[in-house]
Amino acid sequence: MAEPSAAEQRWLREARDFIHRALPARQEPGGPEPPLLDAVLRCLRSAGGGELPLGYSFISISDLQHQQRIPCCSHLTWSTNEFKEWAHQGRDAFPTQSALPRTYLILVGYLTDRSQENKEELVDGCLYVKDNTGIIPCELLHVELEWLESLFLFPSWSYIPQTDQSAAGYLEILVDPVPVNLPKEVPDSIPVAHPASHEPVLTSRVLCPKRSKVTVGGELTRLGPLLCIHHKTFFFLFLKCFTSAVWFPVLVQKPNQLVWHHILQLGHRYTITDLTMSSLKKLGRRIFVTGVSSCLLPYCAEQVREQLLDSAWQGESTQSAYPETAEQLSNSLQLGVEERPRSAKESKIISYVGCVTEILNVQAGLFLLDNKVCLCLAYQQLLNSARGLRPGACVELTDVHLLQKPLVSFPFVALCACLSSTVVLKSFSRLSTPYQPLASSGNLYLQLLFHYNLGMPLYLWMVSLLEAFEKRFSCFFRHHRSLLRSTRRNPTAAEKFVVPLLQAMVPDRGEARDVYSEILGKTHQCPLRKYLTLNPPCQAPSLSEIRHMAEQKSWEGFSPSQVLSPSEAQHMGTQELNRRLAWSYCTLSAGSFQPRLILLGVLRVSSRSSNLQLQDSSSWLSCVISHKDGSPFAHTALIGSLLQVENYQLIVERFLQTDFPSSEHLGNLEHVREKKTSVYVQFYFEDVQVLRAAGGPMQKGLRSRNSSSLRKRDDGSLIPELESPKAKMLKLEDPKPDTDRDENCQGDQSSARTSCVSHLFLVTQKEGLMPRNYQLPREEGGEEQELQCSFQATVLWLGRPQLWSHPSDIGNLPELEETGCDGEEGMARQEALLLFMGKSLRWFPFLHLGGLYRFIVPCCSDLEVFDKLCSPPVPLKFLSKSSCPLCLPVQDAWQLQHETWISCLPEHQLAARSVLAGMGQRISSIAEVLSNSFTGSLVSVSGEIVERSLCASPKNEKPSVTVGLQKQKGSLLASDHSVKLTISVAPGCPVVMDIYIAATCLKQLWGLLPGAKIIFQNLERKISRFHNVYCTYIASSCVSIISLPASHLPFPSSPVGEASPPSLVFLSSLQSHLQNLHQARILCHLSCVLALSLQWVCSLCSSIFKEGRCTRHNPPCPSHTGVRQASARVLVEDGTGEALVLCKNQHVAAMLGLSLLEWEVVQNCVQSRGSVSVQHGEATGTGCVEEPGDLIGCYLRSLCRSPLICRPILLDFSLDRKPSKILQPAPLQLRNFQCGEVEFVSQVGPYVSLLCLNVEEVGQDAFSYLNRERMRRTSSHC
Repeated sequence: MAEPSAAEQRWLREARDFIHRALPARQEPGGPEPPLLDAVLRCLRSAGGGELPLGYSFISISDLQHQQRIPCCSHLTWSTNEFKEWAHQGRDAFPTQSALPRTYLILVGYLTDRSQENKEELVDGCLYVKDNTGIIPCELLHVELEWLESLFLFPSWSYIPQTDQSAAGYLEILVDPVPVNLPKEVPDSIPVAHPASHEPVLTSRVLCPKRSKVTVGGELTRLGPLLCIHHKTFFFLFLKCFTSAVWFPVLVQKPNQLVWHHILQLGHRYTITDLTMSSLKKLGRRIFVTGVSSCLLPYCAEQVREQLLDSAWQGESTQSAYPETAEQLSNSLQLGVEERPRSAKESKIISYVGCVTEILNVQAGLFLLDNKVCLCLAYQQLLNSARGLRPGACVELTDVHLLQKPLVSFPFVALCACLSSTVVLKSFSRLSTPYQPLASSGNLYLQLLFHYNLGMPLYLWMVSLLEAFEKRFSCFFRHHRSLLRSTRRNPTAAEKFVVPLLQAMVPDRGEARDVYSEILGKTHQCPLRKYLTLNPPCQAPSLSEIRHMAEQKSWEGFSPSQVLSPSEAQHMGTQELNRRLAWSYCTLSAGSFQPRLILLGVLRVSSRSSNLQLQDSSSWLSCVISHKDGSPFAHTALIGSLLQVENYQLIVERFLQTDFPSSEHLGNLEHVREKKTSVYVQFYFEDVQVLRAAGGPMQKGLRSRNSSSLRKRDDGSLIPELESPKAKMLKLEDPKPDTDRDENCQGDQSSARTSCVSHLFLVTQKEGLMPRNYQLPREEGGEEQELQCSFQATVLWLGRPQLWSHPSDIGNLPELEETGCDGEEGMARQEALLLFMGKSLRWFPFLHLGGLYRFIVPCCSDLEVFDKLCSPPVPLKFLSKSSCPLCLPVQDAWQLQHETWISCLPEHQLAARSVLAGMGQRISSIAEVLSNSFTGSLVSVSGEIVERSLCASPKNEKPSVTVGLQKQKGSLLASDHSVKLTISVAPGCPVVMDIYIAATCLKQLWGLLPGAKIIFQNLERKISRFHNVYCTYIASSCVSIISLPASHLPFPSSPVGEASPPSLVFLSSLQSHLQNLHQARILCHLSCVLALSLQWVCSLCSSIFKEGRCTRHNPPCPSHTGVRQASARVLVEDGTGEALVLCKNQHVAAMLGLSLLEWEVVQNCVQSRGSVSVQHGEATGTGCVEEPGDLIGCYLRSLCRSPLICRPILLDFSLDRKPSKILQPAPLQLRNFQCGEVEFVSQVGPYVSLLCLNVEEVGQDAFSYLNRERMRRTSSHC
């Protein structure tokens, strides 16, 4: 024999070292074992054709697990061409996937099921390869019983690591291993008994004692899955008689016999020894049970001696409905389409062979076969953690349930394996795809499936909800993998979300799943047998999808004519028409979507606009949160918390850029140049469910806040329902702090206990967000800086700074005890001006007047930290008085915690409450602001929005710096527009006030809708040249929404909200409400028409339009569209006074008593002339006197002077705030009145100018009734 080369000697030394290190020396009972090195080398030479594989190296189990990070394969006996051919097979179905890379490694180890380790809890029915260095799970396509605990050389294998590289993977044994030693011998002859159809039924235990042991043989007709119940692993197999259709079950439960599950193959004949008989009382069935000495052997007629039992086993005949084959699957799909979508269906049992093309959700047990069939293995336990089920693997399914269209939105048919189904892996994948194991412990999918015994449609819907939930919110939390991990003590956010939905769908939890009946029952019963196509009752899409759905729904069927009243639109010019169309909104609720829409999001604060937002991984949605008791929302503890809201209002603000010439062109959408939307949501805090609270000290405030609104939340019905034992939900957990990438997240800075300093304060004044010229110190220096967006608040420090060992130790307002004793004079010197810039802007939506807050400085023990940062707001030489509060810049790292409101202080702190009550900014009433005696220039007022509209900005108003900056960033409305809000104390109240807001400020203001109750701060009070009082929103102003509009707002809705019917008044009572009356109604008599004007004007420049063109020549007007306009001034009286009423457009026809057809004829006649004016008596105003030959003028003049015009009417009106002639206060004058032959003299005041809103005809009977009602109400108020 030739001397080995140096390379071979080196390789042999490495092989010897590996054998000595990795392979244990075992002593077999039959005698001494030959040296392992010689045996391994003999196997290698045999596999390699007599040559040693010098190009390969040995690898131990430990090195393979710790050094190999990507999938790989090794083929000891294959050539390069053979490997390439194997790698390219089936690649057409996976063009984007790469094949397993080849490594040149030799794997040698013992094949074991761990049953010899005397630890039954380790025996799970799985196979492993082990050596001295470690052990690794493995999957084989073919296993022989004598292979266990034998040393093997594995010529072809693949190593598949887990997606989580910190955990080990598993082995796929591609071809049969080569034994290093000789195999074990099989017994020669075994006595076998098998049931026969003609043998009597075993009915007496005397004839066959319970402990008697028999050996049976038969054909394997069904193989149940491995199950682990109460920490006991077992499976059932079913043998069929050779000569009949009788079959009987065998229970295999001994740890050393679980490996049989890998050996057994359907259709093969087997012999099982030493079986005992047992009975299941619940089912009335008897089964064979294996014992410790039972053996599984292949059936061989030459090696068995058949014998009959005195009383034999009588099994059950096979099912009459034979499984469908894979070829029948397409026919089954066609049949399913014809069934009714809402009728109960019975699933078909078929067999199918397919290739795994995609892992849909391994934790939910969902796989895609052949890109068209969904395989669900969730109803089996999959104790092998779905090893081998990778894309490219081939599986054979026997007795699986076919479900067609289980879910309306599910795109595939489903094949579901129950406990009577058999799933066999036929071939491994050649693709380099990692392995993600199916988690059996803490798997929320499987826990909910088995807990509620869900059917397949409901399970698929639950999976879709949980998948979307994890995708949307896993990036917000550090331990994102725990979102769908179930724990008994603390329910996760996903559980809190989905469990109530399942409880509503399965209120009685359904029937408990009976494993033994499902496997052994005479009639097959399982959750998959019958199903109903599920139309999901609700949905929880991502925020980006919600925005898209809301925008789409707001434009569905939208027409510009819906925003305006047709009777008003036909008289509008181009500018007014397009301005009224520029801004509208619609309100959507959860029920506006089908199915019902549930809102989920993490509460954050925008770093740009400082608005509250709900966020997920897809997008964000601005939100307005209020309390049902009218208190502002101030719960800083909710920042970073995951919220669920089911009762909300989704608002879509619509912005249009149009160039409609007139209302006649509203149907032509070519005039719509641009459409934009702004979507936000508003809801009440009481309707919020916290699915996952933000970690850190802020959570303490969320759990133990003592405000009235929080007490209402604690007493609500939602939380007890979720905390009931039936719901299997516990109270809100106190999770470990989460660290978010978003700068707005409030997380615990450190898990260790660190000291902190806190300071309590009361907010007395707050200003709005605006760019200010505060210069922050720069690290690298610089001469110029841009204006910093900031806001400031005046606060009153309460007590002294407190030192705490940890933020969680902060007590309940100890500062108020000492504050109450100091007195008011002591507190006056504790004012401070807080300046919020940068990241501290996140506190803007939480600071409100009258709120008690606490600053928390983490990781600090200096009680003078607040004093050291204070500085004068201006240089000391400019200070006019020493009492000017010091300015304190709020640091980014400081945390704000809302404590309570002044009105919610307990009784023992009433002393402090009485002192603090007068320190804050006063909220004035609307009547006080409108009063002539009011002297302030900046006011704070609260009220309810009655109406909102878009109007042109006053010409004397100059845009502020804030408006200019916002315009540069882009605004949804033109900068020359203003928003006019009309507010009142309550709906139907006649006292109203107008507030004007620059349209460019709307980018930061949400929730300004009719019906909303608001608090405005720091408005500028102004008086117009018509002596009307109004307010404007300036740079330092801010607004808070304290109550949302009613949920029954119309859809779609215009900017003008619905108003309640106006109250009936006397004209004499209007003298005391000339400044603030909004709308009222009078029952009056029309005395005469003083002036009438009908015009056809240019829609663009309002010049007279004649013969189809504008009459303006310098400069010429390009418009070709005219608009009809009419106005009239009439005199009315109700017995207590007289008034001049200005009527416009359609109200003129009602005053004149003309029908629509008559009014149309009159306007057509005016259209040829351009304009017609009629004056009567001493009518106010100017106009052309009619010509004698003018027929239309004569008709209108005679109509105005006709006694038929003088009649009783019901008039809705508002004050004419811009009369043609300003009526100055005048003394009472004497006037003569004549009734028949009697003449009266009375003192009367000047006429009141009114604006007509509506005219209704009143008959004599109705006139008498309304007059009596008016007199009765008047006398009751006297």
